[in-house]
Amino acid sequence: MSSEEQVKPTNFIRQIIEEDLQQGKNEGKVATRFPPEPNGFLHIGHAKSICLNFGVARDYHGTCNLRFDDTNPHKENIKYVEAIKTDVHWLGFDWDDRLYYASDYFEKLYGYGVELINKGKAYVCDLNAEEIRQYRGTLTEAGKDSPYRSRSVEENLDLFARMRGGEFADGAKVLRAKIDMASPNINLRDPTIYRIRHGVVHHQTGEEWCIYPMYDFTHCLSDAIEGITHSLCTLEFEDHRPLYDWFLDELQTPSHPQQIEFSRLVLEYTVTSKRKLTELVDGGYVEGWDDPRMPTIAGMRRRGYRSEAIRDFCDRIGVTKSDNFIEMALLENCVRDDLNTHAPRRMAVLHPLKVVITNYPEEQNEQLTAPNHPQDEAMGSRQLTFSREVYIDQTDFMEVAPNKKFKRLVSGGEVRLRNAYVIRCDEVIKNDQGEIIELRCSYDPDTLGANPEGRKVKGVIHWVSAANAVSTEVRLYDRLFSHPNPDKAGESKFYKDYLNPDSLRTLTQCYLEASLADAKPGEQFQFEREGYFCLDSEHLSEGKPVFNRTITLRDTWAKIEQKGAN
Repeated sequence: MSSEEQVKPTNFIRQIIEEDLQQGKNEGKVATRFPPEPNGFLHIGHAKSICLNFGVARDYHGTCNLRFDDTNPHKENIKYVEAIKTDVHWLGFDWDDRLYYASDYFEKLYGYGVELINKGKAYVCDLNAEEIRQYRGTLTEAGKDSPYRSRSVEENLDLFARMRGGEFADGAKVLRAKIDMASPNINLRDPTIYRIRHGVVHHQTGEEWCIYPMYDFTHCLSDAIEGITHSLCTLEFEDHRPLYDWFLDELQTPSHPQQIEFSRLVLEYTVTSKRKLTELVDGGYVEGWDDPRMPTIAGMRRRGYRSEAIRDFCDRIGVTKSDNFIEMALLENCVRDDLNTHAPRRMAVLHPLKVVITNYPEEQNEQLTAPNHPQDEAMGSRQLTFSREVYIDQTDFMEVAPNKKFKRLVSGGEVRLRNAYVIRCDEVIKNDQGEIIELRCSYDPDTLGANPEGRKVKGVIHWVSAANAVSTEVRLYDRLFSHPNPDKAGESKFYKDYLNPDSLRTLTQCYLEASLADAKPGEQFQFEREGYFCLDSEHLSEGKPVFNRTITLRDTWAKIEQKGAN
């Protein structure tokens, strides 16, 4: 790159890349990769890694591969492969023709295993998993050699070939690297690099293989085969870097990538462990991987988050070496800021109360014009039908105002219907239980538009015409957990104990303005004074559309947390 084209470093990883480019390393190339394991859906932590890897490649005119780490077939599934590809594309990134699988290299990896055996750097071990753990030692005590560590090269080659041929049962033998059982780094104490797995059908290779390489062996060699220059991973792999380099130093690989670690994303009110997310799905605590309460990219998309908001969030949290605990409010603010600009306004009544405007002609319907966005004329306008019967929200009426701050409709009082007329409540209709079921009101036909001079109306409320209202179900989604750190909330409790019982409330009888009949799945709107919502991409309820609440108009959890602290 020329000096004009160079990207200003904004984090330590970009600084490393800048220095490498200035020194002419890697022939001036930048090549990264995003290597998910297809054993579940991607979550918000993966979004950070996707934005980092693809963003670095984009900004330095390099490449970023999508490579599936598919070495554990009994937990993997082609549906996860397709879901991951969808998520990466939705976030705004593309791998062009660089879609790879670790299984593409199984033959090469087997050859690298043979090469290590021939060099006396690997051996077939008969210890079972528990025995290997016992022999490994502890952080303060050195490990001890396996009794099979001294097998000859010839015997190891024979046994490894027979492992591949399916001669031995699962767990009967493994191939281990021969490094140093006294190393202070436990990862270097003769790690397992191949294990036997019978009875599984791999989504790419079928039943061709019954031995599968381990992650630490596969990952660095896949990077080298693909010519990756900067292998970016989270901090839990920092202690694995010496092993990463050991394999590449011992073997004749086409390149030697540089592993660089950064802090993983830890987000409030969230768990991102694949194991725990799988437990939530399999246990029926959520509808599935794309449940709008899940921290998965698919769940956030279905809830109504836009990819721009997630990319903005990843930019704001940055990339550091230190673990950081990110407030959920930051993500939610990114979503609000984005939707405030892009979501057209609509009116929806979630808790309907019928209003009959007694002095409006019974058969008359009137078309009123309303802007789609109050600050953006380019978003245009839509038509609202005004009729004798409308719905308002139950919370917008009280017989007697509780205080001076109540600026909505009261018995005998006036209020403006947004984009329409001023109405006065003349009569309150109740059922036998004393519940308010209807209001009888009158309207002032001279109040369409700006208030007449000297006319004072305290408030403006939203409404929907009963003549063409869209009946719908609305799902009010909230945070899945009630504790900011469900993983470490308390030693006596399990993370599931902190599931928020109010994370989903369903309203079955809501009314929307008629224009929402043409909404497309996933399309976002601001329901005025209610929050941001989107049409669910998965469900109809008894033939009615289902709208999901994406997020409230303001951070209601801040008030909850402040109240709890007092």
